[in-house]
Amino acid sequence: MNVLQKIGLGLFVLALLIFTVMLGLNQYQLTAETTGTTNEYHQQAILDAASANGMLNTTYATSFEFVAAYKKTVKTAAENQQAKVKAGLPEGVSAGRFKIGSWNFKPYAFEATKQSAIGPVVDHPLLFLGLTFGLAILGGLIYMVPIFQTIPGIKHNHMYHSAMTRGLRLAPRSFFLGSTIVGVLLYGAYYMNKMWFWPMVTMVIMALIIGLVLLVEGRRKNQPARSAAPELTGWLGVLTGVYLIGFYILLYWAPQHITSWIIMVDPVSRSLSGGAASQWFLYGLLYTVIVLVMGIRMMAKYRHNNYQMVRTGSVMFFQTAFAFLLPEILVRLNQPWYDFKNIWPLNYTFFFDWNIKNLTNSGNLGLFMFVWGIALIVVGVPLFTYFFGKRWYCSWVCGCGGLAETMGDPYRQLSDKSVKAWQFERWIIHGVLVFAVIMTMGVLYSFLPKDPVWYSRQNFLLLMMALLTGVMTFAYLRWRQGKVDISRTGIYVGWGVTFLLVGVSAYHLFEGSDKFLFLSSGTTRQWYGFLIGSAFAGVVGTGFYPLMGNRVWCRFGCPLAAYLGLVQRFKSKFRITVNGSQCISCGNCSTYCEMGIDVRHYAQRGQDVVRSSCVGCGVCAAVCPRGVLRLENSALDVDSRTEELRTIHISEGEVRILS
Repeated sequence: MNVLQKIGLGLFVLALLIFTVMLGLNQYQLTAETTGTTNEYHQQAILDAASANGMLNTTYATSFEFVAAYKKTVKTAAENQQAKVKAGLPEGVSAGRFKIGSWNFKPYAFEATKQSAIGPVVDHPLLFLGLTFGLAILGGLIYMVPIFQTIPGIKHNHMYHSAMTRGLRLAPRSFFLGSTIVGVLLYGAYYMNKMWFWPMVTMVIMALIIGLVLLVEGRRKNQPARSAAPELTGWLGVLTGVYLIGFYILLYWAPQHITSWIIMVDPVSRSLSGGAASQWFLYGLLYTVIVLVMGIRMMAKYRHNNYQMVRTGSVMFFQTAFAFLLPEILVRLNQPWYDFKNIWPLNYTFFFDWNIKNLTNSGNLGLFMFVWGIALIVVGVPLFTYFFGKRWYCSWVCGCGGLAETMGDPYRQLSDKSVKAWQFERWIIHGVLVFAVIMTMGVLYSFLPKDPVWYSRQNFLLLMMALLTGVMTFAYLRWRQGKVDISRTGIYVGWGVTFLLVGVSAYHLFEGSDKFLFLSSGTTRQWYGFLIGSAFAGVVGTGFYPLMGNRVWCRFGCPLAAYLGLVQRFKSKFRITVNGSQCISCGNCSTYCEMGIDVRHYAQRGQDVVRSSCVGCGVCAAVCPRGVLRLENSALDVDSRTEELRTIHISEGEVRILS
């Protein structure tokens, strides 16, 4: 690390320190104008309760003290309103508008904390924006200047000796993963209002997956160690992971404690959308800046490869234009906030009742957004994946993939390459896809009318029964023909899930129950949003970059990646071709594979890489010193290329097919 890089790193660390310390700089004072609600009845009730308990106009040093006092105040106000309801509602006022429900507590606490803040961040938001975002960007760019001055080509840069990038030993990795799972499930019960049903169901499914992998699939013994497992844990990487995990916990479940950050970006939000910033605007701005800055680093590192340069430019463009700027501009034009590149089931709220109503009631543009979203699911994914593989989305368009490829690039070597990890990957990610399908079916079933119209519940059930049966039959026939290497257990479980969903759909078709699968669609989607949309995608998906690699979410949890992967595996022209005679078994390809594929295994056998998990990032080809690997599209063997036995091995005295 030369002097310029030390200066850049110093500026970044200073910016991060200011960014963190900012959370403690403001004080908080509840006044008549900062109650956190515009409902006049709730506002007056909160003011009366605050005046009675002494909170009104009292200054609190931290957000934790303020929020604790505010929640007690709102609880008292809710009890007072309930007592008034028994005495009689004001004329013309509904009980829902008059009473304060438990669902009001969190949004009111967030707004009140933000409105009640007083201090240097409130007075000088642009100054702190420059001291955090500005210094961090400047430091990052200065750090990258020497990279552009080196000779183009791949360099390992002591990544397995760095305390930041060498990863974890098995014991601490297991500790972090186990602690996170236990913590998420325990907090999940509280999040679901002390309902233990969904955490228990999740634990049962986890136990089934572990049993399937370790026992039924026969993977418990003789497994290779994690690829390049370090002798010493990289504790600087651990600290980075802990910081990221903490950030996501606050972002998703306690945004009232990061109001200083949100206030800081208020001027940017008002200039784009015309409205005040939320925690999601803060996240979007931070996300975009990271992708742009770290994208430049990605270009500097892989500038010897044109494919990487164009691909990185693509994810930078789609994140900035489609995921950040365009939705904010739409809001300024009084149109729905919409990310045109986000596809169900990654965009799991697309079929929620409130979203459908919002889009269909927003004029022609809203209807176009709704039709566009459906077209991407039904036509776009199969068509583009057939021609280009899942790389068209996962490596060129997706925001999750964009962050993984840029900010997560220093950790791509940490992905587990063992067969056991591959087995867990396949069961978990397809399990999440099944959960997304069940949740969405339940949401649509409860939303659609019973009336005899073309979009009735009955027609929806018939459509889903036909789709599920058709897809599973196609997969079964391909398996019977030996076209794909799905395990027998996988086929049986697939048929079991299909029979369950088809059977339940048939029951509802004739009995007309209001709850699909006898579950409340509201609690089902609430648990999915908590477990998959927040805990898995954010806390684990990004927080575990320095602990388990940069594609934990894409590899193990993303339901859209599972959908794309199924199409890629069963019917796609894309593959990574191998010139096995040139392979020197250096292992660069496997080391740099962020999806945990042991590419060297295929290269040594001279076998094309056709894996449903492959996102086509092309880094394996970029780091190969012999040009063994190529990303190609071909339709010549599209129906047979996924057969297990494909490689001919010629040696002295024999010619045989490798198994």
